[in-house]
Amino acid sequence: MWIRLLICMVLLGLLLALPFYFRKEEAQSIFSSDDVDTVVVICAHNKTVRDEYQRAFGQWYKARYGREVRIDFRTPGGTSDITRYIEDRFRAEFRHYLESQGIEWDNAYGDIFNDNKQDGHWVRRMFMSSDVGIGIDVFAGGGTFEHSRMAGRGYAVDGGVQQRHPEWFDPEVIPASFGGDRLYDPQGRYYGVVLSTFGIFYNRDRISELSDSRPPESWPELGAPRFFNALVLADPTKSGSANKCYEIIVQQCMAEAGDPQSGWHNGLNLLKRIFANARIITDSASKVIGDVSSGEAAAGMAIDTYGFTGELWSEHCFGESRVVYVMPRGGTAVGADPVQILRGAPNRQVAEAFVDFLLSPEGQRLHAFRAGTPGGPERTTLSRAPVRRDLYSGSDRQYLFKPDYNPYAPENTFDYNPALTGRYYTLLRQVIKALMLDPHRELQEAWQAIIAAGGPEKVPQAMAKFNELPFEYDAADQAAQSLRISDDNSASEVAATLRQWSETMRANYREAARLAREGR
Repeated sequence: MWIRLLICMVLLGLLLALPFYFRKEEAQSIFSSDDVDTVVVICAHNKTVRDEYQRAFGQWYKARYGREVRIDFRTPGGTSDITRYIEDRFRAEFRHYLESQGIEWDNAYGDIFNDNKQDGHWVRRMFMSSDVGIGIDVFAGGGTFEHSRMAGRGYAVDGGVQQRHPEWFDPEVIPASFGGDRLYDPQGRYYGVVLSTFGIFYNRDRISELSDSRPPESWPELGAPRFFNALVLADPTKSGSANKCYEIIVQQCMAEAGDPQSGWHNGLNLLKRIFANARIITDSASKVIGDVSSGEAAAGMAIDTYGFTGELWSEHCFGESRVVYVMPRGGTAVGADPVQILRGAPNRQVAEAFVDFLLSPEGQRLHAFRAGTPGGPERTTLSRAPVRRDLYSGSDRQYLFKPDYNPYAPENTFDYNPALTGRYYTLLRQVIKALMLDPHRELQEAWQAIIAAGGPEKVPQAMAKFNELPFEYDAADQAAQSLRISDDNSASEVAATLRQWSETMRANYREAARLAREGR
């Protein structure tokens, strides 16, 4: 009896194991076949973009190299999630590399190997001369800030496109910089693929229901009382594109004030009013489009590709677009979404071909043309503005998703100055969390009380308390340092600093609400 039972259990175990065995073999055959080349790409692109990349790159690669190619996409989350993943994996792999060389790991090495200020240290030199990799070939999408930071840390390497295709880097094709943003790295560690702007996305029907039904045309309008409880915003700690948008708002305030000190103060307090008007705070910038399109919110902030896609989809569904994307007056900057090859790329030659494709006329048309047009995407218009200037003229222009849209010649942009806020990019998202997200209920209650009292002009004392900040621009370096974990500043101390800021702002908002109710 026991023997029969044992035989049955063994057979049952084998039966259960068979699907896993064959599934594993099938996965290996997809990516390890001698007949199929592979490139591993980490990105935050949605499935529509990924599918169009696979189809178009597959055709392009087959025509040039006579081989099939498959893109192995890795999508762990948004840009912030991706960069954290890359950081963690390189730290772990470099530690393994040192230990394989007989070098005992010291935790201090984790702060040295990726610090470009430590280029003279043997640990940094050892990493930069190594081929340590994380099993990923290409990082695609995100903004210039993150790609520049990855390059500085040593995670990205020269993609070699300037050497293979020098004609593409003529200023009339791909300029070195535009609007204050560098479109490609002189050392080849990242290349802008498409251009992006940030703007306002609004629902025509919902706007018509507001007390003032004029369409919003500037960032300050989103901080006006008429938009109370009518906006949808993305959390900058979850969305890199959202954080970039908030940084641009602060930069515009600096430009208008003519003084970084005043502009920083004005910009953060404009963001306070905008967040106080939010009825929805989402973890993804793309979700803003859905909430505005469905009427859950009247307006929100969006990257241009999301906004234009929302317009096209609404027009497809209703015959005319019920939603609108608009670049705010004097309040947006042109930036690039780059691509870079990572150190230790396991499929280096295929990775180089993939980057070449993205910057080639064929790859650029895929991003910019309407679906179904010659050279355009097959199923869905991607609505991305190409980095190549030559696509905005000649015969290509007629196929662009928006023929009259040219980010190289906008009237509504200003020159972004990275020296003013670029080094505070991470600080800004932490400030927004501590001042606007964590005490959001108290922030809204204070703003609602000020509105009920007749607006900021009627209650100057309340507004002054509402506008207080834990530090001003001239103390931003010190504030940023206080949020960096080091031997002298533990994680618990950083958390305590952020908690103190939040509690201080909660008290300020409560006091502002009290003063507003008293009419002061």
